[in-house]
Amino acid sequence: MTMRAAREHSTKRAPQRSVEVASDQASPDLAPIVGDNLRRLRNKAGLSLEKLSKASGVSRAMLGQVELGQSAPTINVLWKISRALGVPFSALISQPAATGITVLKATQAKRLTSHDGTFQSRALFPFGAPRKVEFYELRLARGGVEEAHPHPPGTSENLIVAKGQVEIDVAGEVHPLDTGDAIVFEADKPHAYKNRGREDAVMYLVMTYAEEIGG
Repeated sequence: MTMRAAREHSTKRAPQRSVEVASDQASPDLAPIVGDNLRRLRNKAGLSLEKLSKASGVSRAMLGQVELGQSAPTINVLWKISRALGVPFSALISQPAATGITVLKATQAKRLTSHDGTFQSRALFPFGAPRKVEFYELRLARGGVEEAHPHPPGTSENLIVAKGQVEIDVAGEVHPLDTGDAIVFEADKPHAYKNRGREDAVMYLVMTYAEEIGG
């Protein structure tokens, strides 16, 4: 290899994943569910893709890909969309479910991720009708940071650390948590989760909305 070729080779970079697109660890079967729900909710709100893009801060191209089931958006993108539409997060990932007892097998879990895969969210409730209270398992890789935009007014989060050490930053106020520690805070302001330990962290989160908002 010549010196010039070596320099060119060393400066080549692998294609970067869009920050709007989830990692390959996300459940692929969620894409068509989210797409159908987004199209229905957008039409119900009377919004064009362009108007929803401006309201949510998510690119028009990404919204179009999501509606067609071609791309799995990140957790953060879904939060932006749900806030712009005025619906709970679960309204975008729900599908009709049977009533009665439901067993959620870990091997069949539907996971949402950040664009780099360091943050994963698993819904611990059936994907039926949108609900006022949602229950999630969160996993944050060592050194990982997930920044969350404000949720709808009146939304609260109740989180417990099942494994590891994390920091929860609520509007600039940082709270270090160890295994077994819990925190309750108003989530209608910017907040972030940071893994400050030496291992992957596991958390369980109960999300409560101020009032039931339609889907």
